[in-house]
Amino acid sequence: MSAPSGAPAGDGLPPLRDVIRLHDLAAKKSLGQNFILDLNLTRRIARLAAPLEATTVLEIGPGPGGLTRALLLEGAKHVIAIERDVRCLAALADISAAYPDRLTVHEGDALDTDWRALTADAGGDVAIVANLPYNIATLLLIGWLETDPWPPWWNRMVLMFQKEVAERIVAEPGSKAYGRLAVIAQWRAKARLALTLPPAAFTPPPKVSSAVVVFEPRPKPEPACSVKTLGRITQSAFGQRRKMLRQSLKTLTPLPELLLREAGISPELRAEQLTVDQFARLAQIFERGDHRPA
Repeated sequence: MSAPSGAPAGDGLPPLRDVIRLHDLAAKKSLGQNFILDLNLTRRIARLAAPLEATTVLEIGPGPGGLTRALLLEGAKHVIAIERDVRCLAALADISAAYPDRLTVHEGDALDTDWRALTADAGGDVAIVANLPYNIATLLLIGWLETDPWPPWWNRMVLMFQKEVAERIVAEPGSKAYGRLAVIAQWRAKARLALTLPPAAFTPPPKVSSAVVVFEPRPKPEPACSVKTLGRITQSAFGQRRKMLRQSLKTLTPLPELLLREAGISPELRAEQLTVDQFARLAQIFERGDHRPA
């Protein structure tokens, strides 16, 4: 039988509802906070990052520590948590005391963090596992996907997003959700939607459903190109997604037909009709300059 929502799960620490009450941790909307109190659910999320025994886990915005506790219960070698809400530090210190030498908490803003420096001494796999603050989730994801050199410093990511954002990440060509985020994410990683959560799973409940996406980096994304060039191509193409590529790509090059012809792509197609491979091929040709008139 599973433990009741928010109850201890073998670590001897108080239920999360009690932790929140004890430390006065009412969620702040300004920080994008929505807490999951059910440790059975957070352990399910943690298991998506398995195996954890030799893994250093980065967690962003741990709050009262529900997912943090789940990761440690599931055997994570070490958890490094980034938390900017000073109210949460005492609760996280209690978890650290219960798991000596396995939890390090850094007070600060995830957007200003040097991830490579933070994980330089990890000595094994690095996973990013987080119920991301929704107001910075996409910014963080793009940063992790656009990191260079590649393969990246992380080995896998298990990330919570608003369901709409998660669907944009895994969207297929031809769908309304397909755009820049899908192209960048799927070119550099294998991304799958692993779990959907209703608003009632959170405290306080957000207005929208959420979803967990699992990312595994592709060792050598193909066709090979610069991620920055791919970003420019997709920004130009999807910036005017209702227009044909021969028109939308004019913000990138004065003669888009030459670029498209070299890539074997009809200039009458629209951005959402191209595959990830076709976008990378466009970026590859653009970098080489093969599309320029003689």
